Amino acid sequence: MKHEAISVFDMFKIGVGPSSSHTLGPWRAAQLFLKTLIEKNILEQVISIEILLYGSLAKTGKGHGTDIAVQLGLAGEDPVTFEVNLITEKIDQIQSEKKIFLNGTHPVDFHPSEDIEFLKTESLPYHPNALTFIAALENGDHISETYYSIGGGFVKKEGEDFNNNDDVVLPFPINDADDLVHWCMQTGMNISEVVLENENSWRSDDETRLGILNVWKTMSESIYKGCHTQGILPGGLNVKRRAANLNKKLLTGKEYSDYDSWMKVIREGGTNFKYILDWVSCFALAVNEQNAAFGRVVTSPTNGAAGVIPAVLAYFIIFCDGDSDDKIIQFLATASEVGCLFKKGATISAAMGGCQAEIGVSSSMAAAALTECMGGTQRQALMAAEIAMEHHLGMSCDPISGLVQIPCIERNAMGAIKAITASQLSLQSAPDFARETDREIKRKYGV
Repeated sequence: MKHEAISVFDMFKIGVGPSSSHTLGPWRAAQLFLKTLIEKNILEQVISIEILLYGSLAKTGKGHGTDIAVQLGLAGEDPVTFEVNLITEKIDQIQSEKKIFLNGTHPVDFHPSEDIEFLKTESLPYHPNALTFIAALENGDHISETYYSIGGGFVKKEGEDFNNNDDVVLPFPINDADDLVHWCMQTGMNISEVVLENENSWRSDDETRLGILNVWKTMSESIYKGCHTQGILPGGLNVKRRAANLNKKLLTGKEYSDYDSWMKVIREGGTNFKYILDWVSCFALAVNEQNAAFGRVVTSPTNGAAGVIPAVLAYFIIFCDGDSDDKIIQFLATASEVGCLFKKGATISAAMGGCQAEIGVSSSMAAAALTECMGGTQRQALMAAEIAMEHHLGMSCDPISGLVQIPCIERNAMGAIKAITASQLSLQSAPDFARETDREIKRKYGV
């Protein structure tokens, strides 16, 4: 049976916030269009370029920086390596000079306000997140390509099969959870071991391990930076960063100089339940505040859900004796496979599946990963994934046979933990500021 080969590094992409669908995907699409121009040997012939944004990209693209992303992509910048502190400077330069250097070399007249069109009333049938690049050539010809940003930084070019890994033959092909359980039972391997064997189809084991550890390095850097950056998030809603103040409050004057000494100080604070819960919340807030501020994060499996897996993994490392390379690799490998199951069987695009497709999936991924790393069986890991997801679904009441049983009984336990988290978040927040912000928003938008 044909299967879609998805790598760990397809699920965990290093990039720039705030959205994998609306920022990272369009950025990658711009790079792909640039690649087409180069491969056709017509880059130097381009005299103008136009970008059309459709559907969700048009409606929310400004807030998510879609216009910024396509400009950086066309300029030849890469979201993995581009210095995020230079984004504003780069975009301001294009705006002031009314010129963009394609691939960093070929100058083309470019007026962002005119050449990037937000077609808010138009959508393309395949997916809500669509964009088209149109390049005019000096001989009068035009070349255009349409791309779909389908969630998690995945991009599909119109007219082409999505999966670029069709030529990869995995030793353990997986389309659904039954396939995964089958291979685990047949081989005796746990989920992460099956994943790492499949990864050998792309690269050596050492390269995979180093790559996964680099993913965690990026995640941990986003946690640390988010916990030490104050201010107001961009976008006009005047949302105040909370992670830095919470970090300072929890540490009560303890000294440290870098990430490692910070981890040590946190660990020395003990294992009180409230203390741990506060830190998990702090880690998650920190990452997504970085994401909202155009910082560097990792799709997990999306940017909008980038804080869940780093927060749970940091919890495991600090409070559950998970501080080893092997454990970190095991955690992220397991998490990635659960994300792949959702990607193949449903969607990780919020434009199509709502928040459950992002934070629901990330919670499910983290639950499975933590379960395996804590000694759970393969079936227990998948059960944890199921429980985490079913309590993020957009169901209303008594969805199965009209009985107050599934998922209502378990949802009470999940609801209790969520209530504690909500209480702790509110206790560590500034309600007066929040109320004032709410009033300002209502006045601004007339609601």
